[in-house]
Formats: sequence, C-alpha cells, structure tokens
Amino acid sequence: MRSFSFISILMVCLAILLVDILAFYWLQSITRLIASTFIEDLINIVFWIFTIGLITAIILLKIRLDSIHPYTKQLLVSSLFGLSVSSFIPKIIFVTVISILYFTNNFFSENESLIIIPLIGLFSGFLPFFIIIYGIFKTLYWFKIYRLKIKFEELPVNFDGLKIVQISDIHLGSFNKRYHILDRAVKQINHLEPDFIFLTGDLVNNHAWELKGWQSVFKNLTAKKGKYAILGNHDYGDYGNWKSENAKQSNFELIKYFYKKIDFRLLLNEAVIIESEDEKMAIIGVEHWGKPPFKKYGDLQKALKQVYEISFKILLSHDPSHWNAEVLRKTDISLTLSGHTHGMQAAFQFKNRKWSPIKYKYKHWAGLYNYHKQYLYVNSGLGWVGFPGRLGVRPEITFIELYK
Repeated sequence: MRSFSFISILMVCLAILLVDILAFYWLQSITRLIASTFIEDLINIVFWIFTIGLITAIILLKIRLDSIHPYTKQLLVSSLFGLSVSSFIPKIIFVTVISILYFTNNFFSENESLIIIPLIGLFSGFLPFFIIIYGIFKTLYWFKIYRLKIKFEELPVNFDGLKIVQISDIHLGSFNKRYHILDRAVKQINHLEPDFIFLTGDLVNNHAWELKGWQSVFKNLTAKKGKYAILGNHDYGDYGNWKSENAKQSNFELIKYFYKKIDFRLLLNEAVIIESEDEKMAIIGVEHWGKPPFKKYGDLQKALKQVYEISFKILLSHDPSHWNAEVLRKTDISLTLSGHTHGMQAAFQFKNRKWSPIKYKYKHWAGLYNYHKQYLYVNSGLGWVGFPGRLGVRPEITFIELYK
C-alpha cells in the first residue's frame, strides 16, 4: 500500500462502498423472501458491519503504514487484499447478473421473477466467492509438478536425458515464516533427483529480513551437477522506501550473500561452462531485464562473451519479454527459462487451452513456447505476492528432461 497515494486509497474505498450500496439494494429482493424479520435484520446489520469495517481497516492501515513493523505490515496488507477481492468481485458479479435479469426479463412470469431472479443472482455471487476462497485456502500452497520433455539437435550426447528442476518467484516474505509449507516443495523436488536446480528470480518481496530462518530449508535442496540462480525485479529493493542509498545497497548485498549460504551460485550477467568428458554446455544467467516501468539490469551480451562457441546454451532470465526482445532470432540460445508473470495467479487452463488477463501484457506468460529451434518456458511461480490466493494457477515446480 506504500506505493499508492492516500487519494488512490480513498478512491478504492469509494468504489467498494458504491458496489456495496448496489449489492445491498439488490440484496433486499432476496431478504424479503425470508419469513423471519429478525434474520432479515441480522443479515443487513452483518452486511454493513463488514463493509464499514473493511473500509475503516484499509484507511487506518494506510495512515499507520510507516509505524507498523514490516512483518506485521506485510501480513495485514495481504489479508486485507484477500478480503477485498473475495468481497468485491462476487458483489460486482452479483450486481451485474441480477440487474441484467431484472431489466431484460423476458423468460419468467411476474410471479416467477420474484423468486427465480433473486436466486440466480445469489448463486452468481456465491459461486465466485467460493472459488476465490478455494484459491486462498486450498490452491495457494498446493504445489504441482509440471513435467515436460524437449528434444534438441544441438544437445551434446553426454547430456542426453539431463534433468532440470526450475523454481521461480518464491517471494519468501509472503510465507510469513511458515517454513513447513516450503519443506513440502523441497521434498517433491528432491524426489525428482534433478541434475540441476534453477531458481529464476524473486526470492523475496523486497527485504533481506524476509530470509531469516529459511537457510536450513533451502540447504536441503539437492542437485547432482549444481544449483544456480538469478535475480528478479523484487530482489533489488526497488519497491521500498530506504533511509539512504547505502541502506538499500546493504539490503541487496545481504540478499546476494544468502545464495552463498544455501549453496546456489548466483549468476550476475555471466555464464558457466558445464563439461562432461570432452563435451560442453553453457548456463547463462542475466540480471533482471524488463520493459518499463521495470528497470533493466540485465546485460546478455556481457554474459555471452565467454560462451559464443558453445553450441548448447540455457539462459536464465526472469522476465519472459526478454526472450522476444533480445534472444529469439538474435542468438543461438536453445532454451530460456523465465518466471515473473505468476500467470497473474488467476487463469483458466484445460489441456492445451489456457487464458489469463495477463496475456494482454505478456505475450508469453505461462508454459512452453518455441520458434524453430529455440524454446522458452515460463514458470508460474512457487509463491505469491499481493493477492494471497491462486485461481486456476497452482504453485509450480517445473521438471524438464532434455534429450538429443
């Protein structure tokens, strides 16, 4: 909430209030069907207590934001965000559906419309409410392994069958020190017995203090050939208010040092060469590269300098838009692994069909993409930020097998 002005917060609260007024108006068409006056009054009272309480909490949190401990602040902001979304979206749908039905009623008789339309409207509101609640309390930490096999002509024979696990966008601050939850993901990853583990950015939300206590969890991750990581846009501390540039830089250095403590090699616009007998492959890692308003720290050409002649290259780049801008058709990089989008934490996916509002911002937003001999995989993230839920996009562990 720090990034929003007080006027913006008031506008959000006004929108919540206006939608609730409309929802309350149409709610009367349902409550009047209740025989008990006491129950009808109780529903109305609870409705407005929730609305006024939510708006008051949002305004008070904004006023007192600077005086609240960062850990508590993060918990409060995400909780209020979840409450707001789970309340606002179902009411919007309820108001829209019941309004359309009442004003374009050509299907029901007058007596039927008094009962059927309110019930349809009620159902239209409760269905998305329960879907959102399911996304918050069930799907949020329901880790899923996405498995795929990719064949490359240029893959060296000695690396045929190479096993890679990709994780991304963990956002540790959002876990609120619940170490046991991520322990489950670690066990799933280790069970896959990967050769490499790649972490493609956004380890934290913003601050190094989020890393406290997590070292022992990440130390348990095992990979036969190595563990590598890159930075995401959240890892630079760009979304916080710092007392000085030195404070921000100190925060950044602590985040980078954490990777050493957990035995991950952090690639900062550099590449490493992996050898097996007389054959080689390259792992390239760039710092965050993004389109405005995101900053560009990445330097792909610098990272490529020592590996131009190696035929098979894997690139770790946090933002998938980098692939189309600097990788595709401009380099011979075979496989790029990205994250960043989270699939917007809300999507529809069925077999090979998928859709999310995030597609209108990112052309490549989830899953595997290829053009001729170049591939991009976009991981939907293991954690979350902002809305404390996932709707149709489960937290992801990507397991990729490479074959000649």
